[in-house]
Amino acid sequence: MKNKFISQIEPWFGEEERIALNEYMKSGGWLTEFKQTQKFEKMIADYTGAKYCFTVNNGTISLTLASLACDIQAGDEVIVPNYTMIATPNSIKMFGAVPIFVDVEPETLCLDIELVKKAITPETKAIMLVSANGRYPQSGIAAFVRLAKESGLFLIEDSAQALGSFYPDGRHIGTVGDVGSFSFSSPKVISTGQGGAIITNDNDIAYKVKRLKDFGRSGGGNDVHDSIGYNFKFTDLQGVIGIEQMKKLQWRVERKKEILKHYKEKLKDIVQIKFFEQDLENTTPWFIDVLVENREELQKYLKENNIGTRVMYPPINKQKAYNVPGEYPVSNIVGEKGLWLPSSSQLANSDIDKICNTILEFFIEN
Repeated sequence: MKNKFISQIEPWFGEEERIALNEYMKSGGWLTEFKQTQKFEKMIADYTGAKYCFTVNNGTISLTLASLACDIQAGDEVIVPNYTMIATPNSIKMFGAVPIFVDVEPETLCLDIELVKKAITPETKAIMLVSANGRYPQSGIAAFVRLAKESGLFLIEDSAQALGSFYPDGRHIGTVGDVGSFSFSSPKVISTGQGGAIITNDNDIAYKVKRLKDFGRSGGGNDVHDSIGYNFKFTDLQGVIGIEQMKKLQWRVERKKEILKHYKEKLKDIVQIKFFEQDLENTTPWFIDVLVENREELQKYLKENNIGTRVMYPPINKQKAYNVPGEYPVSNIVGEKGLWLPSSSQLANSDIDKICNTILEFFIEN
């Protein structure tokens, strides 16, 4: 359709998911997590190279359980980026830990390691490193691992946006710290509607996560509890969808990279738009994120031309939910100028051409 609305993001479920769900329902499954969930977990573990994978009900809870498995308690401080989805600090705020906000690198929007060093106190228990849009920090993951070990801290990788992204040494993002976390909410590269996953190579953390998500049971299906746990289980319905989505992951990874390349080529002469650094050899852009001039006016113009966009995360410390004093220059700039352009895997090149031509028209007129 000539005048179709191009959404900023859309999930992509197809005939394969419908057929798989129908077959599962015919099989008489109990719907709760079982064999299909286990198969999905194994696919994630195999793809990422992690020893253990546990799926849970959403990505916020995956961070919460990852933190609890690292023995973080109420009152402990956890360093988090001031630019991130608010689920990152909320995940530890839930049980009384204290998020300490630190600004991010302007090139990658990942934690600035020099600022992290300054933020460490005797109360600090962990660093929560967020892979913004699948990126890794310029300082490198090895520097964060070294800092965590030297400081006696856990390194938790919030890799919610990073499935399909790797460090230059070939390790998947989320597998290098003590524990990693993914999200499968609707906008992600693959989706199960809601859902999250915890990955780790640490036997002790895996032992704790397994019990934390299932009432503290000593084994599956019994009512013997050797520790406190909760109910954060997945479902086989989601597992069925996740299996089909994982089969499509590699194509989507390549397509996301092609989409960013196409945008950058089409917009290369527009000085009012700045792209962040993205290592397309190793990492996969979840969204197309840019800094733009006249953001609100551009958004309005694009919407009038049937193109959807979304403002990037504002600085968390300035949101009413937190209202923490401090100035974080990079987070502030993103809050003022950050914009997500249409980013769905199913975007055609002709859609991108239309978006970029409309952006060009706006800046010519303004």
